[in-house]
Amino acid sequence: MFNIYKLLFYITLMIGTLITISSYSWLGMWMGLEINLLSIIPLFSNSKNMLNNEAALKYFITQALASTIMLFMIIILSSNMFKSWENSFNMILNSSLLTKMGAAPFHFWFPEVMEGINWMNCLILLTWQKIAPFILIINNNNMTLFISIIIIFSMLISGILGINQTSLRKILAYSSINHIGWMLSSILYLESIWMIYFLTYSIISINMILMFYKMNVFMLNQLFLKLNNNPMLKMFFIMNFLSLGGLPPFLGFMPKWLTIQTLIENNMFLLTFLMVIMTLITLYFYIRVTFTTLMINMNELNIYNQIQNKNWLILIFNFLSLLGLLFVTLIFNIF
Repeated sequence: MFNIYKLLFYITLMIGTLITISSYSWLGMWMGLEINLLSIIPLFSNSKNMLNNEAALKYFITQALASTIMLFMIIILSSNMFKSWENSFNMILNSSLLTKMGAAPFHFWFPEVMEGINWMNCLILLTWQKIAPFILIINNNNMTLFISIIIIFSMLISGILGINQTSLRKILAYSSINHIGWMLSSILYLESIWMIYFLTYSIISINMILMFYKMNVFMLNQLFLKLNNNPMLKMFFIMNFLSLGGLPPFLGFMPKWLTIQTLIENNMFLLTFLMVIMTLITLYFYIRVTFTTLMINMNELNIYNQIQNKNWLILIFNFLSLLGLLFVTLIFNIF
């Protein structure tokens, strides 16, 4: 049931982000982030579920710590007291923003918070909550080496830690950390590619989470059982999962293609090579899940309710998402 008070918090959540991205001063940006944080905590909390409250508390403590560091660095940089240390303070400021979005090695809170919240809140955390920190890093983007190190960390850690997961929420969390690495690399030279990447990632995430929400599944074994009843949904799930990994010819490949092209044009050969190699680790557990979904067929255990085949919303969203690369290449002639 949708509580009316949630509508107020959703509105202030969006207002907080819009204040941050449209502000001309660092203090205004910080205020927008605080409004955003104070709006999302009541949305995470649930009096009937202690896991939700625990996740909300973890999120609040981490974000409050990052906000404090950010405000402290803003005050120091504005005062012009330590001119010789300006680069170090800039790095700490960027680190606080990376903590806010959950980039490795500042990702410690992200999978834990994801595990404790429902699917709709997961969607907010994976998509909307990343907009403000990314825009601020774009505004303060003058540290290519530091961002490159963060990119490599994000890809390596997400690949290794994602392999052993059986929880869908944690798989999506580690997948998100990997995509954060790609998005950070896209803002190094051309911010418009970040926008294309973020929109594409958001579309695929909405598709995936809409499916999981309708099926009411949280673990891989639940997913396998539910998908046995609906071959069409099974194929859509597999294709969306591969699209999330960035395999051609699906839509998820397009922003990675653009990012790689931009990096190579700017002579970032080593970083591009490392990114592609380490994304293969993430792709390994995507393919393992999709293969298992195809292979396992446990019809004798089908005691769950079937999803209606005529769920047109899911079908339309999936159709648009999966054929997106084809439409883009043919109609808009980007490449």
